[in-house]
Amino acid sequence: MTRTWLIVLGAGGSAALLLGAWGFQHIAGLAPCKMCIWQRWPHGAAMLIGPLALIFAGSLLPLMGAASALITAAIGVYHTGVERAWWEGPASCTSGSIEGLTPQELLAQITAAPVVQCDQVAWQMLGLSMASWNAVLSLTFAVFWSLAAIKSRP
Repeated sequence: MTRTWLIVLGAGGSAALLLGAWGFQHIAGLAPCKMCIWQRWPHGAAMLIGPLALIFAGSLLPLMGAASALITAAIGVYHTGVERAWWEGPASCTSGSIEGLTPQELLAQITAAPVVQCDQVAWQMLGLSMASWNAVLSLTFAVFWSLAAIKSRP
């Protein structure tokens, strides 16, 4: 596969995932949580890096694309762990424990909580949540970007 196609697959894959996320949000009505939004930013970066990597030679831009894909994959793995209760997520994004709270503290926690919790799975396919799919597909995009970087070397 050529360097050009690898870059197109890496950046285009990020564009497809970002468009899919916006579709779930604006068409299907699934509001994103805080970590869902975090996963979108590296895809946006990859979309900007892609055209630049097609214009300019060298391996730096494809390596930046790979880094973007790995960052969103890492956030996706972290988010998956929060969804599956493997570890706690950010306090501002998860329901957390209510043990030992007074009724007033519980009410304050409820009213301060975001509408969409990061530890709740809004959609899944084949047993994997959107965060999990993001991680799997983004790792694939990182491979494309890395191969493009290898092909960019003289």
